[in-house]
Amino acid sequence: MHKSSTTFIHHFILPPVAVVLLYALLRHVAAEVLGVSVQPEAIAVDLALHCAGAVALRALSRNTPVFLALLTVLMGLVHLGNAVKIAVLGGPLMPDDVSSLRSLLLLLEGGWLLLALTLGLLLAATLLAALTLRTRRARFTAGALAALGATVALAPGPLVAAMDQHFGNVSWDQHANYGWRGPLVHMVQETARHAARRSTPPDRDEVLAAADLLLPALRTAALEIDDPAPLTLQTDRQMDGRNVHMIVLESFWDPSVLEAAGLSRDPFVAEFRALWDATGRSRGLSPVFGGSTANAEFEALCGFPVSEEGVFFEGRLRNDAPCLPRALSDLGYRTVSSHPNVATFWNRLHAYRRVGFDTYWAAPDFELDDMNGPFLGDASLYRQVMDKVAPLMESGTPVFNYVLTYFGHLDYPLAANRPPVIGTDDADERIALYANTVHYKSKELMALLDELRTRDPDAIIVIFGDHLPFLGPNFEHYARSGVLAPSRGEFSDRMLVDAHATPLIVIDGRHGPLKLGDVPLYHLPSLVLELLGWPIDTPMALTRGAPGVLVRPLPGMHLVQYGDGEIAVCRGETRDPAVCAAASDWLAAVHTFGTDLFSGRQHVLREELMPSPLPSPFPAPKVIDGQQSMRSHESTAG
Repeated sequence: MHKSSTTFIHHFILPPVAVVLLYALLRHVAAEVLGVSVQPEAIAVDLALHCAGAVALRALSRNTPVFLALLTVLMGLVHLGNAVKIAVLGGPLMPDDVSSLRSLLLLLEGGWLLLALTLGLLLAATLLAALTLRTRRARFTAGALAALGATVALAPGPLVAAMDQHFGNVSWDQHANYGWRGPLVHMVQETARHAARRSTPPDRDEVLAAADLLLPALRTAALEIDDPAPLTLQTDRQMDGRNVHMIVLESFWDPSVLEAAGLSRDPFVAEFRALWDATGRSRGLSPVFGGSTANAEFEALCGFPVSEEGVFFEGRLRNDAPCLPRALSDLGYRTVSSHPNVATFWNRLHAYRRVGFDTYWAAPDFELDDMNGPFLGDASLYRQVMDKVAPLMESGTPVFNYVLTYFGHLDYPLAANRPPVIGTDDADERIALYANTVHYKSKELMALLDELRTRDPDAIIVIFGDHLPFLGPNFEHYARSGVLAPSRGEFSDRMLVDAHATPLIVIDGRHGPLKLGDVPLYHLPSLVLELLGWPIDTPMALTRGAPGVLVRPLPGMHLVQYGDGEIAVCRGETRDPAVCAAASDWLAAVHTFGTDLFSGRQHVLREELMPSPLPSPFPAPKVIDGQQSMRSHESTAG
């Protein structure tokens, strides 16, 4: 065969043929194994884009064999990576996931970690083996791709507008977007949107305009607790300096509602069930489902909602901010955080410092003596935390003691000292493992609470689950019991709330547990400060909103609870346009304030929109031997 004919075949015929075959195979695997499919209407354009990309990739490749290897790896990652994330978390890969890649790798272990590392090494090896710029065709292709990328990066708006018009965009249902676009079109469209969304921080005038909306509501709103005799918390009383213990429970939720699972008994121990009942079964409304715990943490520590994709700690928390730990530290509290994981996971090492923790105890600071797979058991964690905190509590300095548990994470392993006590009718052992995990978490939590309420009876104790657990692809076990639908696009209004609601317990010292109803996690810092008799307002108080109205922002939508349990789901057309419009305006102002505070120029603070802190009424914190300050040392975790 003539050389030019061979070249034409290898560069312009073989790439599309390989793409079509791989596309069909990967689409079949994603649909059959993971239940994730691309709509037939999306295939033509997405396949054409794949083919064009493959032709360009062949031009950049040394030879046909290495091109085919690289094409297989890249398409496998794009197709199966999206399918796995949809099956586990309900949505496809997004540009913000790039910043979370390191933390996600730290989360994996065993076979999954080996698979991820193998794929990464395979990708790196095939890239190095395949790519070249030695030929004229390769240099021309690289220049054309660079020019195209620069054009999109500098002016992404027109591309986003054109793709949205042609392919559509449902901001609150990325799973549906993926199905109607296909993996490569989706990747291009959302990458362009991510580039278009980048903006400069709000200027002084924008912050002041937001203040005009938020501050009047702040000055007139009263935080009411839903109790038979409603208690209105005042902000003008003397701060009392009680200790505050905040405990975040990994993947903690009530699986007793999974009727199809046939659980043999209540997963919660009776003492916890009674305590939660005493709160009226209050619930914390989390910004996330199945993962990204750090976003729930950010809300509970900093008092501002997370409403976008991505992990806030990873890229959006760039300033030292007056979050709950720093506010308490400025008034003389000793603020400590504990999480028996790698110190840098989700950028916690820097994030905890920026929100104001004096001390951060991570995995190296704990004796890993009670392991459930890679996760330290709660009983050991609580015991060791109390051993560390007891000297602080006895020193006379008030303490903010923040604990994030690790036991309860996927795949819910149980050590031999936690034998199964709950059986199920379900063949999937994951359900029994999770139910037994919840049993032991609730049991070990109650042992801690008995100790805390005896040793520190006046303390404020805040307990909540960070998010609902992963229980099978496409909400499998939730859907079997009618708790959730198989896809987010099919969720009812109530399902959208329930998918983000975990048990919440707030104990006001000797007054006991409070009946709070549903509470967005970003309301917790202002609630804690109110219970303490906080003498000033802080930026965190700006997000309290109007009394009787709760707003739970989620990517692409927000939920509003108001009146007598009414729910307005604000996503495109809605039957509650007035409620949604008011909530949208409020959220836009909150977003402006939050962007300014956490990653902008902090006009919120410089313009003295909030009252200045009062002098601390407490003695200076004492430094206990072996416990260092994060303000002079990044972490005691090493």
